[in-house]
Amino acid sequence: MTHTVEKIGGTSMSRFTEVLNNILLRKKNGSLFNRIFVVSAYSGVTDLLLEHKKTGDAGVYSCFAEAEKEDAWIDQLEKVKAKLLAINERMFTGQDLSSANTFISGRIADTERCMQNLHNLCSYGHFQLEEHLSTIREMLASIGEAHSAYNTVKLLHQNGLPARFVDLTGWKQEQSLPVDQMIEQHFKPLDPSKELLIVTGYTHCEEQLMRTFDRGYSEMTFAKIAALTNAREAVIHKEFHLSSADPKLVGEDNVVTIGMTNFDVADQLSNLGMEAIHPRAAREIRKSGIPIRIKNTFEPEHLGTVIDNNYCNPRPCVEIITGRKDAVGIEIFDQEMLGSPDHDIFISRLMKELKISIVNKEADANSITFYAVSTRKKINRVMRLIEKQYPSAEVSMHNIAIISAVGSDIKVKGILAKTISALSNADINILALHQSVRQVEMQCIVEQSDYEKGIKALHLALIEEENHGDVIRKIAV
Repeated sequence: MTHTVEKIGGTSMSRFTEVLNNILLRKKNGSLFNRIFVVSAYSGVTDLLLEHKKTGDAGVYSCFAEAEKEDAWIDQLEKVKAKLLAINERMFTGQDLSSANTFISGRIADTERCMQNLHNLCSYGHFQLEEHLSTIREMLASIGEAHSAYNTVKLLHQNGLPARFVDLTGWKQEQSLPVDQMIEQHFKPLDPSKELLIVTGYTHCEEQLMRTFDRGYSEMTFAKIAALTNAREAVIHKEFHLSSADPKLVGEDNVVTIGMTNFDVADQLSNLGMEAIHPRAAREIRKSGIPIRIKNTFEPEHLGTVIDNNYCNPRPCVEIITGRKDAVGIEIFDQEMLGSPDHDIFISRLMKELKISIVNKEADANSITFYAVSTRKKINRVMRLIEKQYPSAEVSMHNIAIISAVGSDIKVKGILAKTISALSNADINILALHQSVRQVEMQCIVEQSDYEKGIKALHLALIEEENHGDVIRKIAV
């Protein structure tokens, strides 16, 4: 257990010169080796291959799946190719540029042939396109990760370092293997003490990672590798520190960089879309007893944030103020609901099927409200399906924001009163308030227009005025 497994996010990967200098060529414990790097696609590439993660704008996959215009996906794939070749142009010259272009152009050409053949095959009634869409989605996603991993190895070779491209995409592999077996088979002959291992963030396997984790597949690859290779530490390189709030909202001089926290806090952040790490990936690492360190790619001297299962802040306090500005409240009022859990069960399953993220929910005798995040298209669809299932119900939607106070232990006397007072003094109306018995998170539901003002107000009241940054300790690398 002498090596680390380190994941580099897409935004960081796009600034490849800084990644090279701040991470890849930077010694750890006196050596450049004993490090396995799992790399994401360059920023924006997966959005073009699948669909835009935030706006839902069409990518290659969504054009192919929806088939509103028969050849739209081909045009979109050409846009992807142009973007990837443009990235290569910025990174390489001469023979290195030629080989990088040949590699990714070959992947894209293979993909286009495969998709075109599938499209033709499914023109016959015996074959249904829907049965193959998940496989197409996986294949498309793998292109971005293969591109960035291949290029990273080339950069390291240019700098005279031994590096190996570990391709887990299963490209032209005859048989799918279980994910554990796939990873173990690839890593068994490798020695991270002698060469830097650069791994694709996508892993092709029997389980089809995207079916369960969708865009969180690279973090599952990272977690599986850390667990199966018995890593000393799992490191995530991001473009920001894990801080007490968004410095763009509350000011860089006012935020506290979190030195340590636990997996419970990480799960709360993930639920709000502020993913330190995908919760299922965190579970895989936590079970293996491996700590996670989150580092800022662009401040390599900083020790970052350690997520450890056994940590609890020595003094109860709020550690982070965060939230979602883009949420909706779907309210279902039905007098037939009284005493029955059917509405809750049906709607929860429906939202899971539609891949609508549920942040929280609340209920009283005859109504239930789901606080969710998704595209407007999916929200409208789920509301129609609820109305169809429960004709007597009144279904309404509210555009809301969620402001959350999170900490490993927020059992502080008077915290609820202080929260209400802070928001009231900022002239913010609280639409709903949630605090669990576990007391690791408190959520305030407010109007979307009050989101930024609310974040500032709670950060000032619960963090800045408490001056508790000194108890959020750091540990050495």
